[in-house]
Amino acid sequence: MFHNAASNIVCQLLFGKRFEYDDEMIKVIIKCFTDNAKIANGPWAMMYDSLPMVRNLPLPFRNAFKNYETCKQITLDIMNKHKETKVPGEPRDFVDCYLDELEKKTADLSFSEDRLAGYSLDLYFAGTDSTSNTLLTGFLYLMGHPHIQERCQQEIDVVLEGKDRVSFEDRNNMPYMQAVIHEIQRIANVAPLSVFHATIKDTELMGYSIPKGTMVIQNMRTVLMEEGQWKFPHEFNPENFLNDKGEFVKPEAFIPFSAGEGLARIELFLTMVTLLRKFKFIWPEDAGEPDFTPIFGITLTPKPYRMKVQLRSNQ
Repeated sequence: MFHNAASNIVCQLLFGKRFEYDDEMIKVIIKCFTDNAKIANGPWAMMYDSLPMVRNLPLPFRNAFKNYETCKQITLDIMNKHKETKVPGEPRDFVDCYLDELEKKTADLSFSEDRLAGYSLDLYFAGTDSTSNTLLTGFLYLMGHPHIQERCQQEIDVVLEGKDRVSFEDRNNMPYMQAVIHEIQRIANVAPLSVFHATIKDTELMGYSIPKGTMVIQNMRTVLMEEGQWKFPHEFNPENFLNDKGEFVKPEAFIPFSAGEGLARIELFLTMVTLLRKFKFIWPEDAGEPDFTPIFGITLTPKPYRMKVQLRSNQ
């Protein structure tokens, strides 16, 4: 459900439309990306990277390439439909904007239809997987800490009294809810190695020389759980984002992911507040203890879990 919701927001930006949750196309894309996230950080991907001689063998890592080609073809089909219906200078979405630029830059080899398909898939994956896995992690922790969930709902009820729906501006009156969402992002650490970077010039860092063009892989855990930066670095506690007056504060060490973090923050706030206003999320009595150990992939995701969803009596 969370993958579908996050996916539709990104699809609206990229392709100018949303899809029904039972739409076969979107189900295929979500499955392909979910499978690839697991393959990329599994033993078959390690074999592919370490032993070039096996790359042409029909081993399970070939599925990752098949999945990518499937999604790329879907994107190319959408792009071709856009070319038939778009009005120059009146872009409806990201694809239209790129196609407009492509027409202007015919001599610029950095723009191409093939790259547009790749960029669209990159943005789709980055905008869907991180947000949906953060939501999955968030509700797991809220069920495991019902007193925190209840305090969120008390604040939501006060701020939204008399309103039909939440708006992003309401966050300014919800310091505790903001603290909880940011703490969920911190503890979830959905992109533990972020995206690989490279130095664009010779760089000195903490006494080390890093030559231009060196691949840089950052360990986000060392920042998001740094003992000198957080009041409670190793536990789920919204107090990490509240000052002594109960006001929301964001420490410099909070860097969960990159450019899409602004959009993700809007999605997380609107989704979580809307759901918490209407429903109470309860850990099933027959489900044992919650297991917060994540499954490792390109992104971290919680193990599959069940939840009991109960309509709140005052809603």
